Amino acid sequence: MIVAIVLGIVGAVAKGLLYLLVIGVALFPVAIAVGALRLRAAGRRPVR
Repeated sequence: MIVAIVLGIVGAVAKGLLYLLVIGVALFPVAIAVGALRLRAAGRRPVR
């Protein structure tokens, strides 16, 4: 998720690197979805 934020900031600030902003915006929801799936999977551990 941090990588997506950094790419977005660099793409917005640096002239001519708008594609980095697009990549950052595209990666952000993917990172959130992966994080949510990991949290959901961690909660399903069997009790011993």
